[in-house]
This record gives sequence, structure tokens and C-alpha cells, in this order.
Amino acid sequence: MFDTMKATKIVAGLCGALLFFLLVNWAATALYSMGGEHGGEEHASYVIETEESDSTEAAADAGPSVADLMAQADGAKGAKVFGKCKACHKLEKGANATGPYLYGVVGRPVDTAEGYRYSGALEKVVDVWTPENLFHFLENPKAFAPGTKMGFAGLKSPEDRANLITYLDELDGTKYVDPNAAEAAPAAAAPAEAAPAAPASDSTEAAADAGPSVADLVAQADIAKGAKVFNKCKACHKLEKGANATGPYLYGVVGRPVDTAEGYRYSGALEKVVDVWTPENLFHFLENPKAFAPGTKMGFAGLKKPEDRANLIAYLDSLDN
Repeated sequence: MFDTMKATKIVAGLCGALLFFLLVNWAATALYSMGGEHGGEEHASYVIETEESDSTEAAADAGPSVADLMAQADGAKGAKVFGKCKACHKLEKGANATGPYLYGVVGRPVDTAEGYRYSGALEKVVDVWTPENLFHFLENPKAFAPGTKMGFAGLKSPEDRANLITYLDELDGTKYVDPNAAEAAPAAAAPAEAAPAAPASDSTEAAADAGPSVADLVAQADIAKGAKVFNKCKACHKLEKGANATGPYLYGVVGRPVDTAEGYRYSGALEKVVDVWTPENLFHFLENPKAFAPGTKMGFAGLKKPEDRANLIAYLDSLDN
């Protein structure tokens, strides 16, 4: 006969056990939650820490900058690297071969070697053969300027490229100067003591600090030195009257109304800024042509030394006298 009392005890025992397990589970969950909510923050079981200097180390791994490589470059070693180039390029001015001549290439506007027929691919990418532009071009010419006629695979060693550029820069005896480099040295730090009151002649002293005027610089200029500075211009300009090239002829340019070289097609940018090529207008234009006359066809980066500009102007002015 079925024992009702025994069945009841079994059911009661099972229910009690179930209730016990439910209470234990609830208590464990509550304790875990309290550990996570303490102080209003949740804490991960473990943390993978990364060093804050990762980006700095990555930058260091990138190697020295182009400027640093150029500062340490060796022209003698570059002459040996040129052995890889001489099958297609010559160093003598005007001596084009499979490729254009390389005399004066550093600082020269692209696609301006006289007598060479270019593809037009380079001028879509850069304006001037600065050391940095040459550095990246020489690594992989076809990647740098798709469509270029330059079939050379490139120089993969950064040191080889820097040495070669230095060698080419030395050929014309005029070292390339970065037009964006600051000319003036940083001002000296002020002394700890309070500065004395400024004298009444501050404006006079400031004018003296600004250096000599354009008129003074041109009056003291050296024509012979100006003839040497012209070496930076002759890739695009000729001195003979009427002999236009990439740029207009420069005979009689000092004192000439702008945009009036016979037979030359101007952009029209200059006549929006000045009327006549006075020594002062030429002086400021030659410092940074594109800043002086936005839209000008003049691709030259400029002459940053005031003395170089004054000497060049004096030389040009002497041609028709």
C-alpha cells in the first residue's frame, strides 16, 4: 500500500534542496556584483598594459629625415653611385642623352633641360627638383611620377640617394638652399632680471635691425657675383634680347614694364601686382615669385639671400649699359 506520509517527506526534501541551491546561487551572484560595483567602477579580471612610448619608438624606427641624411651625405660616395646613372645621363650642361643632362639639376624647375623632350609626367607631380623631391623620385621613379620616361628601377638605399643628390648639387659650385629655412637665428633668451625700460629711440633701432634698404643693397652690389648667381636662372632664361626660353629674355629687364618681352606668352599674374620691374619690385619678386605674384608661370623657388638678389639685379642692369 502506498505510504502517503513517506511520499510527502520525499517531495518536501526535494523542494528544500532546490530552495537551498537557489539561495546559494543568489548569494554568489550578489557577492560577484558587489565586487564589480565597488566605488562605481567595473574591474576587468586582467589588463594588458601598453607603453605610452609606442608612437615615439615607431617614429624612431622610421629612420632619419631627408634633411638629416642630406646633412650627413658624402659627395665622393655619390660620385660612385652615379655610375648607375651614366648609361642614360650626362653631367655636362646641354649634353642630353637617353635622359636629360644633370648639371645644375638640384634646385632646377622640372622639365627644363634645354633640348630634351619630356613626357610631361613630372610637372604633374612637382615644380622644382628640391633635394627632397629628388630623394623620393630616385627611390622609385615610376611610382613617384606615373608615365615618366625614366625606366630606372630606383635606388632603395636612402644613403645612396642622399649621397648622389649631394654629388649632383656640387657640380655647379652653388649649394642648394632650402627657401623655407629660417634665415635668422633664434632670438637670444631674455635675462632673468626685469628688462629695463625701452629707450625713446626704439623705432630707430628697429629700423637698423631690419638691415640696409633695397637701394643700399643694390648700390653696394657686386656685378661679378651677380653673374654667378645668374647660373641659377639660366636653365629658364636667356640674356640676349628677344631670345625667350621657358621664361622671357632678361636683357633690359631692369626698368622694363612687366609682361613686355616681345614674343613671350605671359600668365597675366605679374601685371596684377606691379607695373614696372624696378630694382625694388625685382628684389621682392625674386625672394619668392609665387608668393609675390600668385599664378605666375615662374616655377623658381626664389633667392633667399638679400645680397644674392641685389647682386643679380645689378648684373642684369649692367647688361644694357
